[in-house]
Amino acid sequence: MKVVILAGGLGTRLREETEYRPKPMVQIGGRPLLWHIMKIYSHYGYAEFVLCLGYKGEVIRDYFLNYETRNRDLTVTLGSGKLEIKGNHSEDGWRVTLADTGERTMTGGRIKRVQKYLGGNAFLVTYGDGVADIDIASLVAFHRRQCRLATVTAVRPSSRFGELAIEEGRVTLFREKPQVAEGWINGGFLVMEPEVFDFIEGDGDTLETGLLARLVERQQLAVYQHEGFWQCMDTFREMQQLEDMWSRDTPPWRVW
Repeated sequence: MKVVILAGGLGTRLREETEYRPKPMVQIGGRPLLWHIMKIYSHYGYAEFVLCLGYKGEVIRDYFLNYETRNRDLTVTLGSGKLEIKGNHSEDGWRVTLADTGERTMTGGRIKRVQKYLGGNAFLVTYGDGVADIDIASLVAFHRRQCRLATVTAVRPSSRFGELAIEEGRVTLFREKPQVAEGWINGGFLVMEPEVFDFIEGDGDTLETGLLARLVERQQLAVYQHEGFWQCMDTFREMQQLEDMWSRDTPPWRVW
């Protein structure tokens, strides 16, 4: 299966960074968040990617067009311009399709626009701004058992606030921004059958209120509940949180 990554949004809530680059290209630990997402999938053997480009898509194009020269040792022969690329890296074999899906196209419309690159097969989909320690193999196996047109991964987000337990006027427990105990949200990391394209109406269709809502109406949307780590990068504060996690020895989404 190929992996479709939605990488074309405006990222307005992270304007400090997205004024100059699309949100998936904001760097965590010296690498774009997009790279981190792709590493999660490739760890489970999924290394064919279709990137849905839009806002400042040329930044993503340039990154991959120059990937080899940026990430390997080189020998340049001056005068002739001959270039020798040395060694290899752990991303050898990745196949990346860079698809212009329009700057103003909505998320469902972006998926529809890349249908021609998916070969009529089931495919994986996620957003370009969230990471998790999700077991992709387990997700795909679950989807196949459910025999529905799509599966969405449900996650429990972290609370914005610290949690206090109080007993007789004193604090007995303090946890900084704990994971929410109740309530699930759409965390991305979806699996879809090719029949879902029949439920996308056009460029103005969103993934959430369009395609997924229609699949719910037809009882064709399964849900895989992920109890582990998940974090999106919607704000500057969340970007800083991810950067801080990466600086530690074992960032929670680093499954590779």
